[in-house]
Amino acid sequence: MLSATDQSLFLDLAYSQFCKHGENICGDAFRFEKNEGDGRIVAVLSDGLGSGVKANILASMTASMALRFAGVPNYSIVHAAEIMMSALPICQLRKISYATFTILNCDPSRALRIIEMGNPPFMLFRENQLLEIPYEELESPRWQQRRMRVYHFEAKAQDRIIFFSDGISQAALGSPAYPLGWRKKACAEYILDILGQSPGLSSHELSNLVLKKARGLEPQQRNQDDMTCAALYFRQPREMLLFSGPPYDRRHDRECARFIEQFQGEKAICGGTSAEIVARELKRELRMNLESFSNDMPPMSAMPGIDLVTEGIFTLTKAAGYLEKGEQFMPNNPAGKLAEMLRRNDYIHFLVGTRINEAHQDPNLPQELELRRNIVKRIAELLQKKYLKKIDIKYV
Repeated sequence: MLSATDQSLFLDLAYSQFCKHGENICGDAFRFEKNEGDGRIVAVLSDGLGSGVKANILASMTASMALRFAGVPNYSIVHAAEIMMSALPICQLRKISYATFTILNCDPSRALRIIEMGNPPFMLFRENQLLEIPYEELESPRWQQRRMRVYHFEAKAQDRIIFFSDGISQAALGSPAYPLGWRKKACAEYILDILGQSPGLSSHELSNLVLKKARGLEPQQRNQDDMTCAALYFRQPREMLLFSGPPYDRRHDRECARFIEQFQGEKAICGGTSAEIVARELKRELRMNLESFSNDMPPMSAMPGIDLVTEGIFTLTKAAGYLEKGEQFMPNNPAGKLAEMLRRNDYIHFLVGTRINEAHQDPNLPQELELRRNIVKRIAELLQKKYLKKIDIKYV
């Protein structure tokens, strides 16, 4: 989930989530969007009262309303909060309606406004330190004792912002090691340690690590509350090239191979014929990875200077499925590796050959295998809408 904040700096935004142990639906909700008009990014994390379906309804309603209000310039925070709290259904057991929220609003100049009500305080990491940001406290006359904290500051390159539901901060609550839960201090120390070892870690990877660490603290790793962690990373953009399909005119084979050779960024080739073209034109060895054989996926290959070489249509289709499911991809198979590569880069360049591969006209092949042009469009649309990537597609 990535989005440009200006021409030289990107906001890498991702979140990870676990349902409460024994529940099939999460009582936390996370929503985000990019305003195409002015380029602002808005993200909302809400934690509904309790767990399960009722909590999910409370959290989803709150997150959706907050996202809409936050998209209006100069909206009244107090008035918006009153509307949201009044609109929530009443819990029949507790006779109250309640959902906490964190709202992050980032404009293209990297000016941020963060609003918190009930959620654990966010954390800002800058230059290997946890910074404390001053805030203004607001209270609604209508809903007393539900105070909101409002922060205003400007993000800098390499800043990281982490915010989460109390399932993270209260992990291992009552245990001998953490009688009061994991808490902000211990969580911050863990994040600083991780970033010290891997400074360039993506937001997706970092949010996953925080989530898994928190659940790992729970007895038998059975988390007693819903857990959601969101991470933001302001960094220089990363670019990736995906080449798939032989060019329509064989005379363009060398031109494509040279373009791939000169590209600065990660490179993936999806398709046996495509890989053979590049290997031939650049005079590089192409070797099949015999260790990557499986019952589900065609094997990968290896070529010097190329980060990932896979089969074509089937792998692309599987990778699209992983991207649609968000967290549910397998990073240890070719399609999972491709999905992860697409997620961790910002500008995705597709170089798509348009020569028809007769093998894909076989009516006995599974119906879900789409022609290359269509599956690339499907992946590109997913990356733009679900992950806010910048996409460039060139057909050859």
